[in-house]
Amino acid sequence: MAQQQAIVAGGCFWCTEAVMKDVIGVSEVESGYIGGDKPNPTYKEVCTGTTGHAEGVRVTFDDEQLALGDLYDVFLGTHDPTQLNRQGGDIGTQYRSAIFPLGDDQRAEAEAAIQRWNEDHAGQSAVTTIETGDWYPAEDYHQEYWDGEGQRNPYCLAVIPPKLMKLRKSFQKYLKPEA
Repeated sequence: MAQQQAIVAGGCFWCTEAVMKDVIGVSEVESGYIGGDKPNPTYKEVCTGTTGHAEGVRVTFDDEQLALGDLYDVFLGTHDPTQLNRQGGDIGTQYRSAIFPLGDDQRAEAEAAIQRWNEDHAGQSAVTTIETGDWYPAEDYHQEYWDGEGQRNPYCLAVIPPKLMKLRKSFQKYLKPEA
């Protein structure tokens, strides 16, 4: 088993985490902050939009079960990569669509994935950026949010199920059997 990590940001990290947890080969999804200039930011600070961080997830996966390019394709296909600095009602740079490659190979895969998405969606263009930054795990109450508190959160109940349906419809071959 070859464990690898990838970091992506596609709006609210609760939503991205919920999707990625249902993908084959994924063993862990950690919500956090990346791409900003303040060390160890808090959720409250990131929400102001002044730290430069994005809400992201660090995905640990087995690349023998799921290729990195496929993970990026699922990521781009389960949020709207055409929305600049927002996802739906969430507005601000902390909700930007971005990939944070952990090396040159991941950067090349990210560039290829964005190009594939653009080719598959003629007339649309992904605004997904490729960035670098230090990873800071989010506070404990943000981890595995959809599995707990998110089930009682009206925002999550409105936003996450459509993303999960998109995963099930468009990326069925990448679904965990129990998902």
